[in-house]
Amino acid sequence: MRFLSIIFTLLMFANTVFAAPFEADAKTKRIPAGTVLSLQLLSPIDTRTNAEGDYFNAMLLTEQVSGANVILPSGSVVRGCVRGITQPKRFSKGAVLYLDFDHVVTPSGRQLPLAMGLTGITHLTADGGIYGSLGYGEAVQENWQKTKEITSNAVDVGLSAEDTMPGLQYLTTPFCAIGGAIGGAGYFIGDSIADMFRKGKSVYLKQGQVIGVQLTEPVDIPVY
Repeated sequence: MRFLSIIFTLLMFANTVFAAPFEADAKTKRIPAGTVLSLQLLSPIDTRTNAEGDYFNAMLLTEQVSGANVILPSGSVVRGCVRGITQPKRFSKGAVLYLDFDHVVTPSGRQLPLAMGLTGITHLTADGGIYGSLGYGEAVQENWQKTKEITSNAVDVGLSAEDTMPGLQYLTTPFCAIGGAIGGAGYFIGDSIADMFRKGKSVYLKQGQVIGVQLTEPVDIPVY
C-alpha cells in the first residue's frame, strides 16, 4: 500500500508540472472568415507549362494583428497547388486556371490549414477560376476597338498635313478617313473570321505578381 501511495503521489506531481505548459500552448488568436489578404507569388504559374497538382508558394504581404500583437506577420509563406486547368479552345475560348491554398507557415514553423478563395481579380469565373479570355464575343469587341483606332489614326494623319501646308488637311483628311474606314473594316471582318478558329488566351501569373484572397473559414493562430 505504501508503494502504491508513492506511485500515486508521483503521478499527481507529474500531472501538475506538465499541465501548465500545455495550457499555455493551447492559446490561439482567430483570424475571421471574410478577411482579405494580399499574396505575392514566389514563382510563375502558366497554364501552358504547369499541370494539375503542381505546388507553388506565395508570400503574405498584409500582416494580421490582434490588439497590439502581430499574430501572422507579413513575409509568412502560404503554400498552394494547381487544382485544375482548362486548356484554351476554338472560338477564342481562353484557358481557365484553378488554384487551391493548402496552409500557412507561422513564425514558429507550425503549418496551419487554410481555406481561401481568390478575390479582386478582373478575369474571374463564377466558380473561382482565372480565365485568359471569355470567348468569341470578347474577341469581336476587341476587334471593334482596334477598328476604331485604325480609323482614328488615319484621320489624325490627314489632319497633320496642315503642318506641311496650311489648308492641305481639308483635302487629305477625307481621303485618309475613307482609307482608314476601309482598312478598319477589312481588319474587323478578317480578324473576326480568324477568331472563329483561333484558340483563346492562356493564363500566365508572373513571379512577383500580387493576388487577392479571402478566407472562407476562420483560422486560429497559436500564440505564446
